[in-house]
Amino acid sequence: MKTTLKTLIYALLMACCPPAAAGNGSTAYEFLNVTPSSRVYGLGGHNLSIIDDDINLVEQNPALLGPEFEKQIGLGYMRYLGNSNFMNAAFGNGIGDHSAWAVRVQHFGYGKMTAAEPDGTITGSFSPSDIAVSGVFSHDINSRWRGGIALKFISSSYEAYSAFAICTDLGVNYFNDESDFSFSIVAKNLGGQVKKFNDTYNSLPWDLQMGFSKGLASVPLRISVTATNLRRWKLPYMDREDKNSSTTTLIEKSSFMGNLFRHLTFGVELLPSDKFYIGLGYDYRTRTDMSTYSRNFISGFSLAAGLKSSTLGVGLAFAQPHTGGTSFMLNLTLSLSSFLH
Repeated sequence: MKTTLKTLIYALLMACCPPAAAGNGSTAYEFLNVTPSSRVYGLGGHNLSIIDDDINLVEQNPALLGPEFEKQIGLGYMRYLGNSNFMNAAFGNGIGDHSAWAVRVQHFGYGKMTAAEPDGTITGSFSPSDIAVSGVFSHDINSRWRGGIALKFISSSYEAYSAFAICTDLGVNYFNDESDFSFSIVAKNLGGQVKKFNDTYNSLPWDLQMGFSKGLASVPLRISVTATNLRRWKLPYMDREDKNSSTTTLIEKSSFMGNLFRHLTFGVELLPSDKFYIGLGYDYRTRTDMSTYSRNFISGFSLAAGLKSSTLGVGLAFAQPHTGGTSFMLNLTLSLSSFLH
């Protein structure tokens, strides 16, 4: 394996970890943890339970898809670390009164990189990328419960090396519109590689997650709490023994409260109307993962805002996990049904 590829794989593992997914210990396919939804990204990077007319939310939980997504198109763009550019497109439509289907394509590009032999001889350049193509189906179990499944085909190309994987997401959602309460459970990225990069098998970052969202009756606010990495309790991290020194010894931290909060992502939204929202997210895991880097006081926090009409929706998100890593995301949704009626 070329030296450049070794460096590349390390860079991809670092660059592809969004604010809410940094340092989760998986060995490959970390890009699957990058949400294409600006709303979710601004709420900390994980949210399984928001009920809204936005096809981009479905990536978090296939059970969020429904017949209310009538001929809706979703587009997204994210500018991340270095020259990384992530893009996605989705389309969803109902099937009768109780089912729906959707397709989604995500492209993760990491810019142009230099290829070299182990002795340092430059051989050219290449543009590594990952592509995920998904099909989604959902069905109403009853008036408040809905189930969904997403089947994902993943292709990776890193210089002369390529790999292919298949996985699925399984989700259920409970929604009570009278109390504005939503609860979801999702099993994500269940599957494996069909074609390996070389002789080494790389596992997918499979996970069990659950979360809820609750609107407050007295004020136009909605709170969300999402629990991730439920397949294991301990999520230790490294921190400086002396926080005033950048060269001090690193020590492992794994307290009860630390592990508890490293499982949780918190989000709050201001909803003055059904056409506009402002969201704030916090992920303690991101903040602690960045403890050995150049983090600042907003590390772990993220922001989102959105505006929509009956035809068009626009969403924006911002996060800065550390001083050298500012990221922006843009979402668009378009309802074709409004043009056809």
